[in-house]
Amino acid sequence: MTKIKIATPDGPIDALLGVPDGDGPWPGVVVVHDAIGYGPDNEAISARIAAAGYLAVTPNLYSRGGRARCVTRVFRELMTQRGRALDDILAARDHLKSMPQCTGAVGIAGFCMGGQFALVLSPKGFGASAPFYGTPLPRNLSETLDGACPIVASFGRRDPLGIGAPARLREVVAAKNIPADIKVYPDVGHSFANKLPGQPLMRITGFGYNEAATEDAWRRVFAFFAEHLTA
Repeated sequence: MTKIKIATPDGPIDALLGVPDGDGPWPGVVVVHDAIGYGPDNEAISARIAAAGYLAVTPNLYSRGGRARCVTRVFRELMTQRGRALDDILAARDHLKSMPQCTGAVGIAGFCMGGQFALVLSPKGFGASAPFYGTPLPRNLSETLDGACPIVASFGRRDPLGIGAPARLREVVAAKNIPADIKVYPDVGHSFANKLPGQPLMRITGFGYNEAATEDAWRRVFAFFAEHLTA
């Protein structure tokens, strides 16, 4: 895993880069971190994506200013669906497309807050979107998904933030004829694919890592990406 700088409309920001073994070229995936930020968990996720044969770039959405200030700003921009955080993610997409090792096809994957961004930006030049528990769903979901790319979404039934979300997403993608694979894992909650601190407490509150659900979700995501991320 390599730490790099990527150019954005508001100046360079930090990012993680994962590169598969071999010569390429490969499709790319922009990875959008959760509300906690990027760190060891995101390094492991990027390594997994690279091992599956995809270039992975994870922009640090908290690159500017103090953490508390950045969290507040990023969530505000997520709610309004405009601002620097969205520009940073699109800059990561453009960075991948500019790399000679990239085929030109780029997907997006996100977790929690990042899953919401993956849905919001699914119409913005991506070949496939993989939101992991992107709950609560973005406002005005039907309008948000106008022109969206194919979506492979993973939810936990015990997610306290996701009540009704899978059914609503299925309704919208069906109405818009968006190719989709939407699965609810019955015995897990929010953040089931993230190894975050404080796991015993997180499980009590409806959050927490689950290996079986994580492995199945990534199997589905990579099969979906293999189908839709063509140059």
